[in-house]
Amino acid sequence: MPEVAVRSEQDFSSEIYKDAYSRINAIVIEGEQEAYNNYLSMGEMLPEHKDELITLAKMENRHKKGFQACGNNLSVTPDMAFAEEYFSQLHGNFKTAYDNGNIVTCFLIQSLIIEAFAIAAYNIYIPVADPFARKITEGVVKDEYKHLNFGEEWLKAHFEESKAELEAANRENLPLVWKMLNQVEKDAKVLGMEKEALVEDFMISYGEALANIGFSTREIMKMSAYGLTAA
Repeated sequence: MPEVAVRSEQDFSSEIYKDAYSRINAIVIEGEQEAYNNYLSMGEMLPEHKDELITLAKMENRHKKGFQACGNNLSVTPDMAFAEEYFSQLHGNFKTAYDNGNIVTCFLIQSLIIEAFAIAAYNIYIPVADPFARKITEGVVKDEYKHLNFGEEWLKAHFEESKAELEAANRENLPLVWKMLNQVEKDAKVLGMEKEALVEDFMISYGEALANIGFSTREIMKMSAYGLTAA
């Protein structure tokens, strides 16, 4: 990955920056914790892939520790209560899918939506991060592409029988991404991250994943439009 210049005008020690960072940092920590839990749950649902999914879960746990170190480096206490509430709807939908044995919906929420959301956030954050956080995040984002690929490959292999459930899960869960982006737009901007760039990067990663799984361009456009209902 090429060296990225940090924006020189950013004051990482300002109270305004640290206040916004307390919520953004909490979100990435909670997101990695959710991913850790989700992959362990999916391993129970897919015993033939249990070892691979445990490996993915352990990677997410390492990421969480890395982002905790990023907060410590700036002397910021992450607002974990905010982050838990932030993920509550996606968390609830994943739990419902798990309880009902809907592995396809679990894959869509964790391996497509959460991973594409993380990739977008990390890609947009890296150029504006403090030097310590930039190094951590560059390592994390490489792993997230592997996680996205695992979900793609499984869904691609089961595309025909999964297609209807994927479309229904997309319709229910994609609008949540827009609500989540709207919720942190101001804090993200303080960190130098523009909402439009986050949306664009997310839709590229998510759309490419849907294409790799087997959806046509027309189907992807239709599925992507569901996100706009919450814009």
